Amino acid sequence: MEGQSRKWMILVATTWIQAFTGTNFDFSSYSSTYKSVLGISQVQLNYLAVASDMGKAFGWCSGLSLMHFPLWVVLLMAAFMGLVGYGLQWLVISKIITLPYVLVFLLCLTAGCSICWFNTVCYVLCIKNFATDRALALSLTISFNGVSAAIYTLIANAINPQNDNLYLLLNAVVPLLVSVLALLPILRQPPLYQLSPDAARHDSSIFLVLNFLAIFTGLYLLLLNSLSSVASTACFLLGGAILLLVLPLCLPGIVCARNWARHTIHAIFHSQRSSSNLVDTDDLDLVKELIGSENGNGSNGNSYGVMENDSCFSCLGRILEKDRLTMLGEEHSAPVLVRRWDFWIYYIAYFCGGTIGLVYSNNLGQIAQSLGYYSELNSLITLYSTCSFFGRLLSAAPDFLPRCASRGPGG
Repeated sequence: MEGQSRKWMILVATTWIQAFTGTNFDFSSYSSTYKSVLGISQVQLNYLAVASDMGKAFGWCSGLSLMHFPLWVVLLMAAFMGLVGYGLQWLVISKIITLPYVLVFLLCLTAGCSICWFNTVCYVLCIKNFATDRALALSLTISFNGVSAAIYTLIANAINPQNDNLYLLLNAVVPLLVSVLALLPILRQPPLYQLSPDAARHDSSIFLVLNFLAIFTGLYLLLLNSLSSVASTACFLLGGAILLLVLPLCLPGIVCARNWARHTIHAIFHSQRSSSNLVDTDDLDLVKELIGSENGNGSNGNSYGVMENDSCFSCLGRILEKDRLTMLGEEHSAPVLVRRWDFWIYYIAYFCGGTIGLVYSNNLGQIAQSLGYYSELNSLITLYSTCSFFGRLLSAAPDFLPRCASRGPGG
């Protein structure tokens, strides 16, 4: 019972980490100020944006770190990388210190690398604690990475709507604070155990509720963020957004209450039933003997069917293992992966497909300024951010459809 509640606490903590660590989405909010402060050209500004995204290419270091350090240490390392990367950039853009362009490039690289380290921690937490529903857990938590720009826009508008430098300060400090808050459930991870079919169905229902709540959160940020130009209104909207992010914390309490009620009612019903169905000892022994003999005959009659099923499953296992990765989420060595054509298809699709969106998001500030819509930049960034969120959340649909189909009309 306690392990179930801890599991959902970890999911909520992972959602928080993802929601506040998509810091590369708000680059357009301060890119124009960055360009004027550093006195650089548009091409050099693009190089800084590329450096922020190219930092993810060094994300494999996080996997190596997990082989030698605990998960919470890797989480704090990612937070401090972001603190150094974005914090020094904030000092530069605020004209407190002066750094050459090459060092600023390296700071962008470090800040971008921290995002990938955060993602690695979240992936490991979801895969480890949700062995049956890892796809649902990953799609739900990853989707919240898309709302980071909308949340940071609310925070910046609540503090000072006219100060674009705030975004870099928030990018440095907020992920560190969220990481510290997420340490408690991460340090108290539940033991791993196999879920029963009923528990697995119950978890799927909870994920469905969480996805509906996520959709409501995205619509809230999309439709109401345009009203956040005034600081007082932004504070009110920010409180609502934080409430929606905190609301899933009720899940552990609901799970514990449900399990307690089920066990209590079952115990009361069992005690009442046993007290009302008193039988003599001799009769009880006779019933047990009859049941044992019946089970023995049944097992002998079905031995051929059991053997046939075992042979079918072993044959199916050999077919699946031939030229395929055995199971999604299992560990596979690097030599095995690089020999897989489906791995390279995914790699090329991710490498080329994500570039289009990154180029657009990084230059959104310059596009809005050239078209005369710079005053609406925050609304455009929020629109792009929430659309990215809904696109990521939509990836959970293929995982829900087979479950709904398996339940059937009477499920």
